[in-house]
Amino acid sequence: MKTPKNKFQPLYIKRLGALVKKHEALVGRRNPVDSAWDNGVFERFKFPVLTAAHAPLTWRYDLNPATNPRLMERLGVNAALNAGAMVWKKNRVIVAARVEGADRKSFFAIAESPNGVDRFRFWDHPVRMPENSSDPETNVYDMRLTQHEDGWIYGLFCAERKDPDAPAGDLSSATAQCGIARTKDLVDWERLPDLVSRSPQQRNVVLHPEFVNGKYMLYTRPQDGFISAGSGSGICYAFADSMENCKTGEERTIDCREYHTVKEVKNGAGAPPIKTPAGWLHVVHGVRGCAAGLRYVIYAFLCDLKEPWKPIAQPGGYLIAPVGPECVGDVSNVVFTNGLVAKPNGELLIYYASSDTRLHVARTSVDAMLDYVQNTPADLLRSKLCVDQRCALIDANHAYIKNALRQSTAPARAALAKLG
Repeated sequence: MKTPKNKFQPLYIKRLGALVKKHEALVGRRNPVDSAWDNGVFERFKFPVLTAAHAPLTWRYDLNPATNPRLMERLGVNAALNAGAMVWKKNRVIVAARVEGADRKSFFAIAESPNGVDRFRFWDHPVRMPENSSDPETNVYDMRLTQHEDGWIYGLFCAERKDPDAPAGDLSSATAQCGIARTKDLVDWERLPDLVSRSPQQRNVVLHPEFVNGKYMLYTRPQDGFISAGSGSGICYAFADSMENCKTGEERTIDCREYHTVKEVKNGAGAPPIKTPAGWLHVVHGVRGCAAGLRYVIYAFLCDLKEPWKPIAQPGGYLIAPVGPECVGDVSNVVFTNGLVAKPNGELLIYYASSDTRLHVARTSVDAMLDYVQNTPADLLRSKLCVDQRCALIDANHAYIKNALRQSTAPARAALAKLG
Protein backbone atom coordinates (compact mmCIF):
# COMPACT_ATOMS: atom_id res chain seq x y z
CA MET A 1 0.00 0.00 0.00
CA LYS A 2 1.47 3.38 -1.00
CA THR A 3 1.96 6.14 1.55
CA PRO A 4 -0.36 9.12 0.93
CA LYS A 5 1.58 11.92 -0.76
CA ASN A 6 1.17 14.51 2.01
CA LYS A 7 1.18 12.25 5.07
CA PHE A 8 4.61 13.40 6.28
CA GLN A 9 4.35 17.05 5.17
CA PRO A 10 3.46 18.51 8.62
CA LEU A 11 6.21 16.43 10.24
CA TYR A 12 8.68 17.59 7.61
CA ILE A 13 7.85 21.29 8.06
CA LYS A 14 8.01 21.08 11.84
CA ARG A 15 11.31 19.22 11.81
CA LEU A 16 12.88 21.52 9.22
CA GLY A 17 12.00 24.58 11.28
CA ALA A 18 13.51 23.03 14.41
CA LEU A 19 16.72 22.04 12.60
CA VAL A 20 17.20 25.51 11.12
CA LYS A 21 16.53 27.21 14.45
CA LYS A 22 18.96 24.98 16.32
CA HIS A 23 21.70 25.35 13.70
CA GLU A 24 21.41 29.14 13.52
CA ALA A 25 21.57 29.36 17.32
CA LEU A 26 24.80 27.34 17.30
CA VAL A 27 26.46 29.22 14.44
CA GLY A 28 25.47 32.63 15.84
CA ARG A 29 26.43 31.85 19.43
CA ARG A 30 28.87 34.17 21.20
CA ASN A 31 31.88 32.52 22.84
CA PRO A 32 32.76 33.98 26.25
CA VAL A 33 36.16 33.59 27.84
CA ASP A 34 36.40 30.63 30.22
CA SER A 35 36.84 32.47 33.53
CA ALA A 36 37.88 29.26 35.31
CA TRP A 37 41.12 29.17 33.29
CA ASP A 38 43.96 31.57 34.13
CA ASN A 39 47.64 30.86 33.57
CA GLY A 40 48.58 34.38 32.44
CA VAL A 41 49.80 33.18 29.03
CA PHE A 42 46.59 32.65 27.05
CA GLU A 43 42.82 32.64 27.38
CA ARG A 44 40.61 29.65 26.80
CA PHE A 45 36.98 29.99 25.70
CA LYS A 46 33.80 28.35 26.93
CA PHE A 47 32.87 26.68 23.63
CA PRO A 48 34.69 25.09 20.70
CA VAL A 49 34.72 27.30 17.61
CA LEU A 50 33.79 24.45 15.24
CA THR A 51 32.10 21.09 15.74
CA ALA A 52 30.46 18.53 13.49
CA ALA A 53 27.14 20.28 14.17
CA HIS A 54 28.46 23.48 12.54
CA ALA A 55 28.37 21.77 9.14
CA PRO A 56 25.56 23.34 7.07
CA LEU A 57 22.28 21.46 6.89
CA THR A 58 22.59 21.43 3.09
CA TRP A 59 25.74 19.30 3.44
CA ARG A 60 24.02 16.67 5.55
CA TYR A 61 20.32 16.47 4.66
CA ASP A 62 18.37 15.84 1.51
CA LEU A 63 15.90 18.72 1.91
CA ASN A 64 13.47 17.51 -0.74
CA PRO A 65 10.35 16.19 1.04
CA ALA A 66 9.56 13.96 -1.94
CA THR A 67 12.78 11.98 -1.50
CA ASN A 68 13.31 12.49 2.25
CA PRO A 69 9.90 13.02 3.91
CA ARG A 70 11.24 12.13 7.39
CA LEU A 71 14.13 14.58 6.93
CA MET A 72 16.82 12.06 7.82
CA GLU A 73 20.50 12.96 7.75
CA ARG A 74 21.88 11.36 4.60
CA LEU A 75 25.57 12.34 4.64
CA GLY A 76 26.62 12.59 8.27
CA VAL A 77 29.54 14.61 9.60
CA ASN A 78 31.63 13.10 12.39
CA ALA A 79 34.10 15.85 13.30
CA ALA A 80 35.49 19.29 12.46
CA LEU A 81 39.09 19.63 13.56
CA ASN A 82 42.69 20.42 12.63
CA ALA A 83 42.47 23.72 10.75
CA GLY A 84 44.89 26.00 9.00
CA ALA A 85 44.09 29.68 9.53
CA MET A 86 44.76 33.18 8.23
CA VAL A 87 43.47 36.75 8.34
CA TRP A 88 41.02 37.33 5.50
CA LYS A 89 39.23 40.35 4.03
CA LYS A 90 38.30 43.27 6.32
CA ASN A 91 40.32 41.74 9.17
CA ARG A 92 38.08 38.70 9.36
CA VAL A 93 39.52 35.26 10.08
CA ILE A 94 39.13 32.11 8.03
CA VAL A 95 40.05 28.55 8.92
CA ALA A 96 40.59 25.69 6.49
CA ALA A 97 39.14 22.94 8.64
CA ARG A 98 39.48 19.20 8.29
CA VAL A 99 35.91 17.94 8.17
CA GLU A 100 35.44 14.21 8.58
CA GLY A 101 32.33 12.53 7.25
CA ALA A 102 30.57 9.63 8.90
CA ASP A 103 32.22 7.53 6.19
CA ARG A 104 35.66 8.40 7.68
CA LYS A 105 36.73 10.40 4.62
CA SER A 106 38.13 13.83 5.40
CA PHE A 107 37.89 16.93 3.24
CA PHE A 108 38.72 20.61 3.58
CA ALA A 109 36.19 23.37 4.15
CA ILE A 110 36.57 27.10 4.73
CA ALA A 111 34.78 28.67 7.71
CA GLU A 112 34.79 32.42 8.31
CA SER A 113 34.42 34.49 11.49
CA PRO A 114 34.20 38.24 12.11
CA ASN A 115 36.61 38.04 15.06
CA GLY A 116 38.24 34.61 15.09
CA VAL A 117 36.65 33.41 18.35
CA ASP A 118 32.99 32.84 17.49
CA ARG A 119 30.28 32.91 14.79
CA PHE A 120 32.27 30.76 12.40
CA ARG A 121 30.16 29.92 9.37
CA PHE A 122 31.20 27.51 6.63
CA TRP A 123 31.25 28.74 3.05
CA ASP A 124 28.58 27.24 0.77
CA HIS A 125 30.67 24.33 -0.50
CA PRO A 126 33.63 22.35 0.78
CA VAL A 127 36.95 22.82 -1.01
CA ARG A 128 36.96 20.95 -4.31
CA MET A 129 40.57 19.84 -4.00
CA PRO A 130 41.87 18.22 -7.20
CA GLU A 131 43.37 14.77 -6.79
CA ASN A 132 46.98 13.94 -7.51
CA SER A 133 46.68 13.00 -11.18
CA SER A 134 49.41 10.35 -11.13
CA ASP A 135 48.52 8.68 -7.81
CA PRO A 136 45.10 9.63 -6.37
CA GLU A 137 45.03 9.60 -2.59
CA THR A 138 42.31 8.00 -0.47
CA ASN A 139 42.21 10.71 2.19
CA VAL A 140 43.45 14.27 2.74
CA TYR A 141 43.73 16.19 6.02
CA ASP A 142 45.49 18.71 8.27
CA MET A 143 46.13 21.58 5.88
CA ARG A 144 48.62 24.30 6.74
CA LEU A 145 47.95 27.62 4.99
CA THR A 146 50.88 29.85 4.02
CA GLN A 147 50.55 33.29 2.46
CA HIS A 148 53.90 33.28 0.72
CA GLU A 149 55.73 36.35 -0.48
CA ASP A 150 55.61 34.91 -4.02
CA GLY A 151 51.92 35.96 -4.08
CA TRP A 152 50.27 32.55 -3.73
CA ILE A 153 48.39 31.02 -0.82
CA TYR A 154 49.75 27.49 -0.42
CA GLY A 155 48.00 24.60 1.27
CA LEU A 156 50.26 21.77 2.43
CA PHE A 157 48.48 18.71 3.77
CA CYS A 158 48.73 15.00 4.39
CA ALA A 159 47.86 12.84 1.38
CA GLU A 160 47.13 9.31 2.60
CA ARG A 161 47.12 6.18 0.47
CA LYS A 162 46.88 2.45 1.12
CA ASP A 163 50.36 0.98 1.49
CA PRO A 164 51.02 -0.90 -1.78
CA ASP A 165 53.49 -3.16 0.05
CA ALA A 166 51.06 -4.22 2.75
CA PRO A 167 50.51 -8.00 3.10
CA ALA A 168 47.36 -9.46 1.59
CA GLY A 169 44.44 -8.87 3.91
CA ASP A 170 46.07 -5.91 5.67
CA LEU A 171 43.60 -3.07 5.12
CA SER A 172 45.11 -0.71 7.72
CA SER A 173 48.68 -0.06 6.58
CA ALA A 174 49.01 3.30 4.84
CA THR A 175 51.51 5.82 3.53
CA ALA A 176 51.60 9.54 4.21
CA GLN A 177 53.06 12.14 1.88
CA CYS A 178 52.85 15.92 1.67
CA GLY A 179 50.22 17.08 -0.80
CA ILE A 180 50.63 20.61 -2.17
CA ALA A 181 48.08 22.99 -3.69
CA ARG A 182 47.90 26.73 -4.24
CA THR A 183 45.18 29.33 -4.68
CA LYS A 184 44.50 33.04 -4.84
CA ASP A 185 40.97 33.05 -3.46
CA LEU A 186 40.59 29.83 -1.38
CA VAL A 187 37.92 28.66 -3.85
CA ASP A 188 39.82 27.56 -6.96
CA TRP A 189 42.83 25.38 -6.12
CA GLU A 190 45.65 24.26 -8.38
CA ARG A 191 47.01 20.88 -7.35
CA LEU A 192 50.78 20.54 -7.61
CA PRO A 193 52.81 17.32 -7.43
CA ASP A 194 53.43 15.90 -3.96
CA LEU A 195 56.63 16.81 -2.16
CA VAL A 196 59.60 14.63 -3.09
CA SER A 197 62.03 14.14 -0.22
CA ARG A 198 64.57 11.60 0.97
CA SER A 199 62.23 10.41 3.72
CA PRO A 200 60.04 7.32 3.16
CA GLN A 201 57.02 9.20 4.52
CA GLN A 202 56.19 12.80 5.46
CA ARG A 203 53.62 14.40 7.74
CA ASN A 204 53.26 17.89 9.21
CA VAL A 205 55.12 19.69 6.42
CA VAL A 206 54.90 23.48 6.60
CA LEU A 207 56.03 26.15 4.14
CA HIS A 208 57.97 29.12 5.55
CA PRO A 209 56.23 32.38 4.46
CA GLU A 210 59.35 34.06 3.04
CA PHE A 211 62.14 33.12 0.67
CA VAL A 212 65.36 32.18 2.47
CA ASN A 213 68.46 32.85 0.38
CA GLY A 214 66.26 32.80 -2.71
CA LYS A 215 64.76 29.39 -1.98
CA TYR A 216 61.56 27.99 -0.54
CA MET A 217 62.11 26.73 3.01
CA LEU A 218 60.03 23.88 4.33
CA TYR A 219 59.66 22.45 7.82
CA THR A 220 59.46 18.68 7.53
CA ARG A 221 59.03 15.67 9.80
CA PRO A 222 60.82 12.65 8.31
CA GLN A 223 59.40 9.34 9.44
CA ASP A 224 59.99 5.70 8.62
CA GLY A 225 56.37 4.58 8.83
CA PHE A 226 52.83 5.90 8.77
CA ILE A 227 52.63 6.16 12.57
CA SER A 228 56.17 5.72 13.86
CA ALA A 229 58.82 8.39 13.44
CA GLY A 230 61.41 5.61 13.61
CA SER A 231 64.80 7.12 12.89
CA GLY A 232 63.23 10.54 12.26
CA SER A 233 65.01 13.05 14.46
CA GLY A 234 62.17 15.54 14.92
CA ILE A 235 61.17 18.81 13.27
CA CYS A 236 63.56 19.45 10.38
CA TYR A 237 64.08 21.98 7.63
CA ALA A 238 64.98 21.68 3.98
CA PHE A 239 65.07 23.87 0.88
CA ALA A 240 63.45 23.64 -2.55
CA ASP A 241 63.98 25.62 -5.73
CA SER A 242 60.33 25.45 -6.76
CA MET A 243 56.90 24.64 -5.36
CA GLU A 244 55.62 23.53 -8.78
CA ASN A 245 57.81 20.43 -8.62
CA CYS A 246 58.88 20.57 -5.01
CA LYS A 247 61.94 18.46 -4.29
CA THR A 248 64.09 18.82 -1.20
CA GLY A 249 67.58 17.64 -0.43
CA GLU A 250 69.06 17.10 3.01
CA GLU A 251 66.71 17.55 5.96
CA ARG A 252 68.44 18.97 9.02
CA THR A 253 67.01 19.02 12.53
CA ILE A 254 65.66 22.21 14.11
CA ASP A 255 63.95 20.71 17.15
CA CYS A 256 64.87 17.17 18.13
CA ARG A 257 62.92 14.50 19.95
CA GLU A 258 64.14 13.90 23.49
CA TYR A 259 63.73 11.07 26.00
CA HIS A 260 61.21 11.62 28.81
CA THR A 261 59.87 14.93 27.49
CA VAL A 262 56.61 16.02 25.87
CA LYS A 263 58.17 15.22 22.48
CA GLU A 264 59.85 11.87 23.04
CA VAL A 265 57.76 9.83 20.59
CA LYS A 266 57.11 12.43 17.89
CA ASN A 267 56.95 16.15 17.27
CA GLY A 268 55.78 18.12 14.29
CA ALA A 269 55.48 21.66 12.99
CA GLY A 270 52.17 23.45 13.48
CA ALA A 271 51.26 26.49 11.44
CA PRO A 272 53.78 28.61 9.53
CA PRO A 273 55.82 30.52 12.12
CA ILE A 274 54.92 34.09 13.00
CA LYS A 275 57.52 36.77 12.30
CA THR A 276 58.12 38.92 15.41
CA PRO A 277 60.75 41.55 16.28
CA ALA A 278 62.56 38.93 18.40
CA GLY A 279 62.44 36.00 15.96
CA TRP A 280 60.24 33.43 14.27
CA LEU A 281 57.64 32.10 16.71
CA HIS A 282 56.70 28.43 16.33
CA VAL A 283 53.72 26.73 17.97
CA VAL A 284 54.00 22.97 17.41
CA HIS A 285 52.90 19.60 18.78
CA GLY A 286 54.71 16.94 20.76
CA VAL A 287 53.79 13.35 21.54
CA ARG A 288 54.73 11.07 24.41
CA GLY A 289 53.66 7.60 25.42
CA CYS A 290 51.61 6.91 28.54
CA ALA A 291 49.47 4.12 30.01
CA ALA A 292 46.47 5.41 28.04
CA GLY A 293 48.34 5.43 24.73
CA LEU A 294 49.77 8.52 23.04
CA ARG A 295 49.36 11.96 24.62
CA TYR A 296 49.55 14.97 22.29
CA VAL A 297 50.31 18.45 23.62
CA ILE A 298 51.30 21.81 22.15
CA TYR A 299 54.55 23.64 22.86
CA ALA A 300 56.41 26.65 21.49
CA PHE A 301 59.90 27.86 20.63
CA LEU A 302 61.60 30.81 18.92
CA CYS A 303 64.06 30.83 16.01
CA ASP A 304 66.48 33.47 14.78
CA LEU A 305 65.14 36.07 12.33
CA LYS A 306 68.05 35.87 9.91
CA GLU A 307 68.74 32.15 10.36
CA PRO A 308 65.24 30.72 10.79
CA TRP A 309 66.57 27.20 11.27
CA LYS A 310 68.39 28.22 14.47
CA PRO A 311 66.43 27.97 17.78
CA ILE A 312 67.18 30.82 20.21
CA ALA A 313 64.60 30.15 22.95
CA GLN A 314 63.09 26.80 23.93
CA PRO A 315 60.88 26.84 27.05
CA GLY A 316 60.44 23.52 28.78
CA GLY A 317 57.20 21.56 28.91
CA TYR A 318 53.92 22.18 27.15
CA LEU A 319 52.01 25.36 26.37
CA ILE A 320 48.58 23.73 25.90
CA ALA A 321 47.42 20.30 27.07
CA PRO A 322 43.89 18.87 26.93
CA VAL A 323 41.69 19.72 29.93
CA GLY A 324 38.20 18.64 30.94
CA PRO A 325 35.95 17.77 27.97
CA GLU A 326 38.92 18.31 25.61
CA CYS A 327 40.35 15.00 26.85
CA VAL A 328 37.51 12.95 25.36
CA GLY A 329 36.75 12.24 21.72
CA ASP A 330 37.53 9.98 18.78
CA VAL A 331 41.22 9.89 19.78
CA SER A 332 41.30 10.92 23.42
CA ASN A 333 44.01 12.83 25.32
CA VAL A 334 45.04 14.87 22.30
CA VAL A 335 45.46 18.52 21.36
CA PHE A 336 46.85 19.37 17.93
CA THR A 337 47.50 22.64 16.15
CA ASN A 338 48.09 23.68 12.56
CA GLY A 339 46.53 27.17 12.63
CA LEU A 340 48.02 30.37 14.02
CA VAL A 341 46.84 33.92 13.29
CA ALA A 342 48.58 37.19 14.20
CA LYS A 343 46.08 40.04 13.85
CA PRO A 344 47.19 43.61 13.07
CA ASN A 345 46.49 44.71 16.68
CA GLY A 346 49.01 42.20 18.07
CA GLU A 347 46.41 39.64 19.10
CA LEU A 348 47.48 36.04 18.52
CA LEU A 349 44.96 33.25 17.95
CA ILE A 350 46.07 29.63 18.32
CA TYR A 351 43.64 27.17 16.74
CA TYR A 352 43.81 23.71 18.23
CA ALA A 353 41.69 20.59 18.00
CA SER A 354 40.91 18.37 20.94
CA SER A 355 40.82 14.59 20.75
CA ASP A 356 40.41 14.58 16.95
CA THR A 357 36.84 15.80 17.34
CA ARG A 358 36.36 19.57 17.59
CA LEU A 359 38.23 22.87 17.04
CA HIS A 360 39.04 25.42 19.76
CA VAL A 361 40.89 28.72 19.92
CA ALA A 362 43.28 30.07 22.53
CA ARG A 363 43.83 33.85 22.56
CA THR A 364 47.02 35.58 23.59
CA SER A 365 49.26 38.28 22.10
CA VAL A 366 52.59 38.36 20.32
CA ASP A 367 54.10 40.24 23.27
CA ALA A 368 52.81 37.69 25.78
CA MET A 369 54.13 34.77 23.75
CA LEU A 370 57.54 36.38 23.40
CA ASP A 371 57.60 36.84 27.18
CA TYR A 372 56.64 33.18 27.55
CA VAL A 373 59.22 31.69 25.16
CA GLN A 374 62.07 33.97 26.21
CA ASN A 375 61.60 33.83 29.99
CA THR A 376 60.21 30.36 30.69
CA PRO A 377 63.08 28.08 31.80
CA ALA A 378 64.22 25.24 29.56
CA ASP A 379 63.66 21.58 30.40
CA LEU A 380 66.79 20.41 32.27
CA LEU A 381 65.94 16.78 31.46
CA ARG A 382 66.61 15.23 34.92
CA SER A 383 64.45 15.27 38.04
CA LYS A 384 67.28 16.45 40.30
CA LEU A 385 68.05 19.44 38.09
CA CYS A 386 64.36 20.26 37.67
CA VAL A 387 63.89 20.28 41.47
CA ASP A 388 66.92 22.56 41.82
CA GLN A 389 65.40 24.84 39.19
CA ARG A 390 62.07 24.98 41.02
CA CYS A 391 63.71 25.55 44.41
CA ALA A 392 65.70 28.44 42.96
CA LEU A 393 62.39 30.01 41.86
CA ILE A 394 60.90 29.47 45.33
CA ASP A 395 63.92 31.02 47.07
CA ALA A 396 63.90 34.01 44.72
CA ASN A 397 60.18 34.49 45.44
CA HIS A 398 60.69 34.34 49.20
CA ALA A 399 63.46 36.93 48.96
CA TYR A 400 61.24 39.18 46.85
CA ILE A 401 58.29 38.82 49.24
CA LYS A 402 60.45 39.65 52.25
CA ASN A 403 61.69 42.83 50.61
CA ALA A 404 58.30 43.78 49.14
CA LEU A 405 56.51 43.46 52.49
CA ARG A 406 58.53 46.43 53.73
CA GLN A 407 57.74 48.66 50.75
CA SER A 408 54.32 47.69 49.34
CA THR A 409 50.92 49.24 49.97
CA ALA A 410 48.66 47.63 52.55
CA PRO A 411 46.57 45.54 50.06
CA ALA A 412 49.71 44.24 48.40
CA ARG A 413 51.29 43.40 51.78
CA ALA A 414 48.17 41.45 52.77
CA ALA A 415 48.34 39.33 49.60
CA LEU A 416 52.10 38.82 49.80
CA ALA A 417 51.96 37.85 53.46
CA LYS A 418 49.77 34.87 52.56
CA LEU A 419 52.41 33.71 50.07
CA GLY A 420 55.39 34.20 52.32
